[in-house]
Amino acid sequence: MAKFTGVEMEKIQTKATILIIPGLRDHIPEHWQTILETKLAKVRSVPPVQTNKLNCENRVAAIQAQLEQIQGPVILVAHSAGVLMTIHWAAKYQRPIQGALLVAPPDLNESWPENYPSPTVLHQEGWSPLPGQALPFPSILVASTNDHLARYEAVSEMAEKWGSQLVNLGEVGHLNPASGFGYWPLAEQFIQQLDQVEQPA
Repeated sequence: MAKFTGVEMEKIQTKATILIIPGLRDHIPEHWQTILETKLAKVRSVPPVQTNKLNCENRVAAIQAQLEQIQGPVILVAHSAGVLMTIHWAAKYQRPIQGALLVAPPDLNESWPENYPSPTVLHQEGWSPLPGQALPFPSILVASTNDHLARYEAVSEMAEKWGSQLVNLGEVGHLNPASGFGYWPLAEQFIQQLDQVEQPA
């Protein structure tokens, strides 16, 4: 195992607190979000919900509970269904947000693979319809051209609706460990970009 030098172990500094919002599978040790959390100086993470884990309202409430504990600017970092949770949160709550990094959102209009919940179950749990209004804060939407949970065209439409900057990374799957993402240094660059955005007075 490679040893880390003191420089490598230095925490990444940001003006904003970073809030990690995982997908339905919550915190996976080898996931880039979990690794990112260890590298940031000012960071919190939405913990797994304890009851009815598929319920969208429960997931949104968990995001709000974390935000209520954070003072000052916040950057949201969401992956997969965590992006959908973020969109539902933004439609329900009002709080200043510095920006959001939205990575590989799934398409609720598509049938997901067998090891994922069905569209019918997700609808029953309040995930659809998905709010379509523009987000009231800057956002970067990172998309893949071969994500098994969403066609690129569908994600592009999401970016247009939400007013997000769309970043096409090409064939990167679902940007999860199964697709080779582990440590993902680009996430740090996107966060730094959002951290530098000047907010209106």
